[in-house]
Amino acid sequence: MLISWVFFLASASVIVYAGSKLSHYGDRIADLTGLGGLWIGVILMAGATSLPEIFTDVSAALIDAPDLAVGDLFGSNMANMLILGIIDLVHRQKRVWQQAAFEHALSAGLAMFLTGLAAFFILLGQDVKHLGIGSGSAILLLFYILGMRLIFRQESVKRRQREQEKVAEGQAGEEDKGPSKRDGLKRAGVGFGLAALALLLAAPILATSANQIAERSGVSSGFVGASLVAIATSLPELVTAIAAVRLGAFDLAVGNLFGSNAFNMAAFFFVDTAYGSGPLLNVVSHDHAMTALWSILLMSTALMGIIYRVEKRYMLIEPDSFVIILGYCLGLWLVFR
Repeated sequence: MLISWVFFLASASVIVYAGSKLSHYGDRIADLTGLGGLWIGVILMAGATSLPEIFTDVSAALIDAPDLAVGDLFGSNMANMLILGIIDLVHRQKRVWQQAAFEHALSAGLAMFLTGLAAFFILLGQDVKHLGIGSGSAILLLFYILGMRLIFRQESVKRRQREQEKVAEGQAGEEDKGPSKRDGLKRAGVGFGLAALALLLAAPILATSANQIAERSGVSSGFVGASLVAIATSLPELVTAIAAVRLGAFDLAVGNLFGSNAFNMAAFFFVDTAYGSGPLLNVVSHDHAMTALWSILLMSTALMGIIYRVEKRYMLIEPDSFVIILGYCLGLWLVFR
């Protein structure tokens, strides 16, 4: 048991460090290419910080631990909403949720829709596999791609409006296309690749040690995935969100968390492909549906907190943040029960 914990903590530390570096280089790439703030958070940063979930859960599927993988994906959605409450505690100068754009409603809605759809397929229990790919996980990936296309079109319209406003105000500047920009992109690309490689090497160790902890402690692998592994693989989101908020990049922080939740549901496709013993959504416990639905409740609470901007901060915390933190603890207790 002690050795398993040592490997788990060591691999989790590598994932946290590599995940933070991955986010840094991803942000640098996005800055050099001129992409929008919300788009950076929902697509590039969400994909970068969600790599620990993908690598860890694919590794769990390969060692025949499907409940560990699915528990991690749904548990990470809950953990990401917990991070929204935590960053509100850390940043006391401004109300974080009030600074976020209303456009996050689209990415939040997509994350809730995909999570609910994944829970439906688990409860349905009639998934079929074609060419090694379950139909349910393929549908989740398809809807994720369609949702990202809608978000991209929305951000493209906003970006053109900003450019037109700058031109009208005479603030349009010349783009830097010299060697320094190319060198910066090259360095960021190399750093991004090295961080991804570190995640690829650490993720199987995390999955294996977590599965051993579940077996030797007598606790279900689904609970270990939804709690221990989910928190470990969500640490890059926490590090990135706190750093973004301190820089005043509120849209980057919120977009990263909602985008990661949507990306986690698309990750079912890769986990299902790696799992060779039938359709993934057929073999896992129905208890995961409760974790999925609870994460939807937390996401809806966060979305209402962003849209409703009348309430004031009480003491050191927003009421919405307190509800989410309390709701996360209650949900974890229900999963354990």
